Amino acid sequence: MSAPQLVVHRDKELMAQAAAARLITKIVDAQAARGSASVVLTGGRNGNGLLAALAAAPARDAIDWSRLELWWGDERFLPEGDPERNVTQARQVLLDSVPLDPSRVHPMPASDGPYGNDADTAAAAYAQELAAAAGPEHYRSAAAAAGGDVPTFDVLMLGVGPDTHVASLFPEHPGVRETERTVVGVHGAPKPPPTRISLTLPAIRAAREVWLLAAGDDKANAARIALSGAGEIQAPAAGAYGRARTLWLLDSAAASQLPRGLYPPASA
Repeated sequence: MSAPQLVVHRDKELMAQAAAARLITKIVDAQAARGSASVVLTGGRNGNGLLAALAAAPARDAIDWSRLELWWGDERFLPEGDPERNVTQARQVLLDSVPLDPSRVHPMPASDGPYGNDADTAAAAYAQELAAAAGPEHYRSAAAAAGGDVPTFDVLMLGVGPDTHVASLFPEHPGVRETERTVVGVHGAPKPPPTRISLTLPAIRAAREVWLLAAGDDKANAARIALSGAGEIQAPAAGAYGRARTLWLLDSAAASQLPRGLYPPASA
């Protein structure tokens, strides 16, 4: 477990641009060190804002896109191509404009895919896909005997909801209590659509680095709760951390309720 580090930017635009630059550097460094890089994407306004900033960054050409492995932290269980799906939005803002290897892009199943509208079976299939991509150096979960391995992601990004949810792990819901499976179907989510697929906290914690993104006044209370010692069942964002680093990337509005001593003056 790594203690959270905070970086606070003036506004959400600067946050997105700085996070995109940080991600480019991390991917290039990982590719130089290990030949490829593995990143878990997040949706929502902050995740998509980062991807849009990455698309606009001239330095994006430093990435060898053919050696980048992409996964998702969660997905809305909707038909393929639905505009509300995270993968659809990611393709629109970035993925369709860069030369990715399609075999290295791993979207979560859609509700009209091979598993039909069975979100639990679709989640189990994604868990198997993660396990198949994991090598001997990768993370072994409590469910390893049942195929619970996952790749050791270089960076796993998460948006933080106003209720402190991350991925599709909502406060007090069954998914946030999961300790063995790496991917779960989510039913009765408190925000639409109610059916989703999500990585669990054990899978999230497989990442070398976990980045939590929060911008806007509506995220201020969530950031305060998650960073003030709350339990992960009540505040899932508090249970999201990386093996080497946990980085909170915020704008000044989202950081407005935090004690100033939590982050250095240079951050702002």
